[in-house]
Amino acid sequence: MKTERNYNQEFRDTDNHKYSYNFDFDVMHHYMLRSFIPFFKEGNFLELGSYKGDFTKKFLPYFHDITCVEASDEAVKISKETIGDKVKYVNGLFEEVSLPTKYDNIVLTHVLEHITDPVAVLKKINDEWLSDTGRFFLVCPNANAPSRQIAVKMGLISHNSAVTPAEKEHGHQITYTLDTLERDARLAGLNVVYRSGVFFKALANFQWDQLLNTDIISKEYLEGCYQLGQQYPDLCSSIFLMCEKGN
Repeated sequence: MKTERNYNQEFRDTDNHKYSYNFDFDVMHHYMLRSFIPFFKEGNFLELGSYKGDFTKKFLPYFHDITCVEASDEAVKISKETIGDKVKYVNGLFEEVSLPTKYDNIVLTHVLEHITDPVAVLKKINDEWLSDTGRFFLVCPNANAPSRQIAVKMGLISHNSAVTPAEKEHGHQITYTLDTLERDARLAGLNVVYRSGVFFKALANFQWDQLLNTDIISKEYLEGCYQLGQQYPDLCSSIFLMCEKGN
């Protein structure tokens, strides 16, 4: 029997795990955007899974026509309060919503791992929403991040690509590696043009949050982690595919 998902509940923090950390907002959003900018196309922009709008705000200087699709009505309400009418919102599931046009830039960051049938959603993006010359930016947490591999060696996680109980509470269905992410993108018909990682990461998010409140971590160190991630994408916090429309 299929269980009805509560998308408002999934984005809330739990007693033992936060949905998102300061590390996500202060570090990862900056470096994800930096990874995307060289590939941006002129035109409109679609963000799939906008959460509370924290990442959405970073796209405002680059695009005038922004649409966000978000399953949680609570998250949409919070985003509207901070961004206002600069963005068009669609509250609904990717699998069910119908959008009025195609988009030249589509972003899906740290969302695909929440989707029950990821290939079906990726296929919908390719077939219905991505313009003929558009680009699709896909980012997921990396199962092979050193922080996660260390947790496996510590006995905290059974294997790199495991979905932990805390992740399940937040709606995770899968933990991707570069090869499995590219597999699903290709199964959906997308043309994978570029693959990389975002930010070398040997510490867990909660450890990063503690460090960011000290003077131990410098801007130069963060920059070094970003650049090292370009050299070793399979050891990054997140994995990144830039795709174009496939047949």
